[in-house]
Amino acid sequence: MAGEADGKAVDLSVDDAFFDLLTDSFRRIVGVALVDEGSGPDWLYRDAPFVVVAHNTDADPRFVYANKAAQNCFEYPWDEFVTLPSRLSAELPDRAERQRLLDAVTRDGFISDYRGLRIAKSGRRFWIEDGIVWQLVDRDGTLRGQAATFSKWKDA
Repeated sequence: MAGEADGKAVDLSVDDAFFDLLTDSFRRIVGVALVDEGSGPDWLYRDAPFVVVAHNTDADPRFVYANKAAQNCFEYPWDEFVTLPSRLSAELPDRAERQRLLDAVTRDGFISDYRGLRIAKSGRRFWIEDGIVWQLVDRDGTLRGQAATFSKWKDA
C-alpha cells in the first residue's frame, strides 16, 4: 500500500498521491466530493474541520493517515497514530461491533450515518456521529485499505 517503501513508513500527511486516493475513491464509491474543489492535501491534513483516518490492508490493519482533526480527537500525535493498529481505536467490548462495520464496508463499498463508540489515548470515550467509512480503491481497482470521516463526536 501507499505508505510503505522498502518496509519503512512513508509520511502520507500531505502526500499528493495519497490525497488523490482518498478523494478519488470517496467520490467514486460514495458519490460526492470529500473536499471542496481546490482544496489540497495540506488543507485536508492541517485545516479540515472534520476527521479523516485511513488504515492499510494488513491482517491487523494499522492507521496510515490521520489528519490534525483526527489527532486532536483521538489524542495521538502523527508518529504514534500511524503505528497504531486501528482496532485499538475501540475498546475491547466494542471491537466486535467495529469489525461488523468494517465487514459491511468490505461487502458494500461504504456505509454512511455510522455511529460508534471509540476511545482516545487518554482513555476518554466518545461517540462518533454521522460517520462515513469507505473502501480505499485505486483507479486500477486495487484495494488499498479503508478510510473514515466524521465531523461530529461527543464524549460518552
